[in-house]
Amino acid sequence: MHIKKNDLVVIISGKERGERGRVLRVLKQGNKVIVERRNLVKRHTKPNQAMGVEGGIVEREAPIHASNVMLFSPKANGPVRTQVRYLGKGGKTYLSREEARQSYDTPPRRIRKVRYVAETEEVFE
Repeated sequence: MHIKKNDLVVIISGKERGERGRVLRVLKQGNKVIVERRNLVKRHTKPNQAMGVEGGIVEREAPIHASNVMLFSPKANGPVRTQVRYLGKGGKTYLSREEARQSYDTPPRRIRKVRYVAETEEVFE
């Protein structure tokens, strides 16, 4: 998925379009994310003394489909599209894992995959 926990995202469609928020959870099963203080819904809860829960109407965040959010870039000051790149020696990015592996004298066991913004040449880890 192109979005990870703690990413700053912009909602690009729906009633919250244009709003920014931090991702609290990523739900891979439904390809959804929960964004802090966005897409709030009201839940009617019963009191449960064993759990220490008071009854009443509680507002909480509902999931938003991952296709309706984009990563926010401080450099571009807006939403950006990301590509997958691989980190090589000295933090340089490469298109393929093999190119990144060849940049090392003794390559590590695992080459790291990162999100890369072509417009601003920004790397999100």
